[in-house]
Amino acid sequence: MKKIPLIRPYLPPGTKERVCAVLDSGYLTEGPVTKEFENVFKRYVGAAHALAVCNCTVGLEMALRALGIGPGDEVIVPDYTYPATASVVDIVGATTVLVDVNRDSMLVDYDALAAAVTPRTKAIIPVSIFGNPLDYGVLNALKAKHGFAIIEDAACSIGAAVNGQMVGSSADISVFSLHPRKFVTTGEGGMITTSHAAWAEWMDSYKHFGMASGTVAREGIVFQRIGTNYKLSNILSAVGLSQMLIVDELLNRRRELAARYDAALVGVPGVTLPKTVAGGRHSYQTYCVFVERRDEVMTRIREQGIEVQIGTYSLHRHPAYQPGPRCRWAGSLANSIWACQHALALPLFHEMTEAEQDCVIEAVKTHLLP
Repeated sequence: MKKIPLIRPYLPPGTKERVCAVLDSGYLTEGPVTKEFENVFKRYVGAAHALAVCNCTVGLEMALRALGIGPGDEVIVPDYTYPATASVVDIVGATTVLVDVNRDSMLVDYDALAAAVTPRTKAIIPVSIFGNPLDYGVLNALKAKHGFAIIEDAACSIGAAVNGQMVGSSADISVFSLHPRKFVTTGEGGMITTSHAAWAEWMDSYKHFGMASGTVAREGIVFQRIGTNYKLSNILSAVGLSQMLIVDELLNRRRELAARYDAALVGVPGVTLPKTVAGGRHSYQTYCVFVERRDEVMTRIREQGIEVQIGTYSLHRHPAYQPGPRCRWAGSLANSIWACQHALALPLFHEMTEAEQDCVIEAVKTHLLP
């Protein structure tokens, strides 16, 4: 039986040569290739600064630290997300406030977010989930009213946009993932973007052991603050750079495949397609549909050798996110539970053939349950 994976990383021609060039150079740690990767990335999303880091989770942590968020502060996070979005809040000593999501889009429920704001709210971390962009018209209005910072968990959202504005250029700080489930990957890695020079300088220093910006000669180094090592090596950057140079080609293929799924599944009884914000351009990092009795459908499809997966997690249903001194639930989280029980992620990868996609579509239609 031929297996169809959920995702298969695509490494463009020339990737191995770029990596071998780094190996031959002897300069394996973060250096000029990482800087080139950062420059290509920031130009693509339209941000003034980009910082490559060893993964998206530490990128979110750095963003919180750059804003001075810690004990006594609250950070609002959607309940329907991967644990990393919320765990970083606890890691810096702040309180996580979990709010519900919109049932149609799986994005944060803006009314629930507004209702959860208190005088202790210092930031929100909305998630452009699966590559579905957020509505910054609403978010910026809430920011203006309440004064919090916006850190976007853009883990899945390279190439997503709203009204022509790229994800990575709207939030105060955005953080992307370069994990192998992402279509631009370095194996492990992340990228932070911001247009705030002071925050960029602080984060750049923090990820270099607290080194003052611009002090590169060993005898001239000044350690300005306590920091750590969150750098991304030239080796991994070479892998990501090869993909960023053809990122529009990768995105166009994903959107073509997503459009085929939409055409085949829209109106099928038992299948509901999630919604994208008006004016939004989805990156389709993950292609999800909603189905009834999702776990049973998922098991049957997997038995055919097709890798399907849940969307993500409803955090408040897990022991780590129970109410306490560092976590609180704000309002109903019913939509988060519904999404967690109904979202089904279908295979989508650059080299997927139409025949493979047709097999997935047929399997979904065949195994839907009343």
